[in-house]
Amino acid sequence: MKSNISKLNRRDFLAKSGLVGTGLVLGAPLFSFGQTDRLSNTVENDNIQINSNLKNKTDLRTRKLGELEVSELGLGCMNIAWAYGNSPGKEDSVKLIRNAYEYGIRFFDTAEIYGPHISEQIVGEALQPFRDEVVLASKFGFDIDFETGQLKGGLNSRPQHIKLAVDRMLKRLKTDRIDLLYQHRVDPTVPIEDVAGTMGELIKEGKVRYYGLSEAGAATIRRAHKEHKVTAIQNEFSFWTRDPEAEVIPVCEELGIGFVPWSPLGMGYLTGKVTSDFPFAEGDIRKNLNFPRFTTEALVKNRPIVTLLENMAQKYEATSGQIALAWLMAKKPFIVPIPGIRSITHMRENTDAHKVILQTSDIDELESGFAAMEVFGNRAPEGLKASHDIGTSLGTSSKGTNGKTPLPDKIK
Repeated sequence: MKSNISKLNRRDFLAKSGLVGTGLVLGAPLFSFGQTDRLSNTVENDNIQINSNLKNKTDLRTRKLGELEVSELGLGCMNIAWAYGNSPGKEDSVKLIRNAYEYGIRFFDTAEIYGPHISEQIVGEALQPFRDEVVLASKFGFDIDFETGQLKGGLNSRPQHIKLAVDRMLKRLKTDRIDLLYQHRVDPTVPIEDVAGTMGELIKEGKVRYYGLSEAGAATIRRAHKEHKVTAIQNEFSFWTRDPEAEVIPVCEELGIGFVPWSPLGMGYLTGKVTSDFPFAEGDIRKNLNFPRFTTEALVKNRPIVTLLENMAQKYEATSGQIALAWLMAKKPFIVPIPGIRSITHMRENTDAHKVILQTSDIDELESGFAAMEVFGNRAPEGLKASHDIGTSLGTSSKGTNGKTPLPDKIK
């Protein structure tokens, strides 16, 4: 199946939606060595009634996103539909996802906008043989035609639209419930309390188990959590994109909310494979949409960041991408990266990052090295800096303090 966006021009689609990638990994040799406990305070499983077969399937540990138990690494499934060009077809994508399951991944992330609809359809089919053994996450929030996949406008998180969208998502995913449902982007026209309340209704109906927010600021997270407990936040976070450290991750820790970094490998750059002479494929948004960090100049100027990771990787006989993922997992016990894949080799390389147990001295070395560097270029082009939480943009998604979605009548 050829990747497309339902006849919608990619550039127009992204410009309207403000949507960017969830991660890319490029191949490198695998490695293997003994495991030790990374975190003494990892929460153990307690009375999980659904998806109860997470444990004893793999050497991957589990982590908690709020009360939801998942494998400590997940799989981002945007790349199977579009983003970096030359996406695998349906048959190969199903094989990739099932290989990820066989390799130990129990947490799969998709969204209605990926394709649109294509990723959900593929993920739903791929997970059928073991649906009750995995955690399935998806996202709503864009004004998409439910049947054609055409993007009709920008954002839409009106309660009735959410409910209709979820019914369609369940059909595409071939399931009776979505384990974790995110609002993909904060809709500045809809009170976040109304969104949280709608999530609560869907949870009571059994169509959704837990809910989260993507690219939300700290104040909006607090408001949503007050209305109905938030399980996870999914914002961009990686070794070279640190915005969530300022406010969002501290709020998650305070409120007992999990954090799921998207694009944990910096759209592939942190793997060390995307260099100034990298042959970007036709349709690759990093080049086609002029992402500031993927200009020839930026690829050269940011190379010391990769070198820092590569130097640490030598100590562990690992790759720079594996160090980048291990760094994220070492930050907090409630952080669960979801790198994307385009091949079985890439998936296995990513998953093997859990074998890298960074020491405190390693973290200090990486942090001091990064502090002496400057990241060249914003994380997204100007055209994608659409508002998520009012007062914040793609470039500063974690810095919103006012949470200025409209207030519902009851608290105006």
